[in-house]
Amino acid sequence: MNGDARREWFEKDYYHVLGVAKNASHAEIKKAYRKLAQKHHPDANAGNKDAEERFKEISAAYDVVGNEEKRKQYDQVREMASSGAGAGGFPGGGGVRFEDMGGVGGFGDIGDLFSVFTGGRGRGRTQPVRGADLETEVRVSFEDSMSGTTVPVRIAGPAPCPTCHGSGAEPGTSPTTCPQCGGAGAVSVNQGPFQMSQTCPRCRGTGRVVERPCTVCRGSGSVRTTRNLTVKIPGGVRDGGRIRLAGRGEPGPAGAPAGDLYVVVHVAPHRLFSRKGNDLTLELPVTFPEAALGANVQIPTLNGAVTLKIPSGTQSGRTFRVRGLGAPKKGGRGDLLVTVRVDVPSKLSREEKALLSQLQDSQKKSPRASLGVDA
Repeated sequence: MNGDARREWFEKDYYHVLGVAKNASHAEIKKAYRKLAQKHHPDANAGNKDAEERFKEISAAYDVVGNEEKRKQYDQVREMASSGAGAGGFPGGGGVRFEDMGGVGGFGDIGDLFSVFTGGRGRGRTQPVRGADLETEVRVSFEDSMSGTTVPVRIAGPAPCPTCHGSGAEPGTSPTTCPQCGGAGAVSVNQGPFQMSQTCPRCRGTGRVVERPCTVCRGSGSVRTTRNLTVKIPGGVRDGGRIRLAGRGEPGPAGAPAGDLYVVVHVAPHRLFSRKGNDLTLELPVTFPEAALGANVQIPTLNGAVTLKIPSGTQSGRTFRVRGLGAPKKGGRGDLLVTVRVDVPSKLSREEKALLSQLQDSQKKSPRASLGVDA
């Protein structure tokens, strides 16, 4: 977590950004995020800078409270801020403000924050600042979501500099270990009775310095460009599923590790099948004679037609399970759930009416007898 992110945790209420309560479940948070992300996504708001910024804000909020570990840390930070530690001083008085200690951004991580209260030494940063995560969306057909596919993705934004390959140093040279922090990315700072770990001001937490900056990226290690990537969509992916591409996000400063790219998959609905967990569902129309007398009928599947036996006396609404013809899952596939619907024709020929009248006259027992009313 970099300095700007730590400061943002104190200043921004991510639950408010997503429009959910602090005690909202993960499912509620995910549902709210998907609704807002779809509304404000740049693809649906071409040229709208406000929507683009709102989408970034929503994604940043979900990246934190949508992750159980990050959400726990975020809640701890917010609780300390509300208790007065973030603005009015430490619990128990003393009037010491974080601003007086170099700002929230000076703390290395949550552990460093707690070390202020205990008087212990904060942990030095041992890893360089990581690049920001990115998120994009793709749309696939229902069939492709079942079988798996590969789709192209275009990402516009920072990418590793092609000249220095992201190091930030002029070709033929390399970044050197920061002499101020010794490569730790953090330095110890004495604040009266406290000793804390603070981001190194010279290398800005990367642990390295560039003596001869690359002339193309000016030492940043990145340039703005459009990247064309291919994303492998696994078979069985659900609508709204997120695929993580490690290291494909924004590059870190001066060769630091890149963030990740998250691809949200939207699955188009199918005209016949729906999904219920790992099972697929299908409604099967049958005639009254087929339901009453029984029949072998052909049913569609994603892999071609198969035969389903309808027993005699089958009632409308009865569901049959065809094993192994559902969605792909770990170790196999789900099932196909076929629900029978007795089809009542809206128009009848004269011959059909006559036959049904004979059937009606031959029936001795009313189906409404159990209701205790006249037939």
